[in-house]
Amino acid sequence: MNKYELVVVISSKLEDEERAAALEKVQNYITRFGGTVTNVDEWGKKRLAYEIQKMKEAFYYIIQFDGETNTPNELEGRLRLMEPVIRYLCVRQDA
Repeated sequence: MNKYELVVVISSKLEDEERAAALEKVQNYITRFGGTVTNVDEWGKKRLAYEIQKMKEAFYYIIQFDGETNTPNELEGRLRLMEPVIRYLCVRQDA
C-alpha cells in the first residue's frame, strides 16, 4: 500500500449540502477502489490563482489516503467526470 495525497478544488457555487455530498462521493470512490482515507483537511474557501469557469474562488480539500498502485488512476477517471470538481491533483507521498 502506498500513501497518496489528493487535492480537490470544488466549485464555490454549490450549497453546503451539495459540497458535502461531493466530498463524500470522492471519499467513497477512494474506498471503492481499494483505498483507505486516513485524513481529510478542509482549507475552506480560497481565491484561485486564475479564473476557472468564471469563478474566482473555490473550496479546497486535501485528502490523504492509502491505496494500491491502480487506485489513483481509477480515482482520477471518476473525478474528471464530476461536475462540482473543477481541479484535482493526486500525488504519491514519499515513505
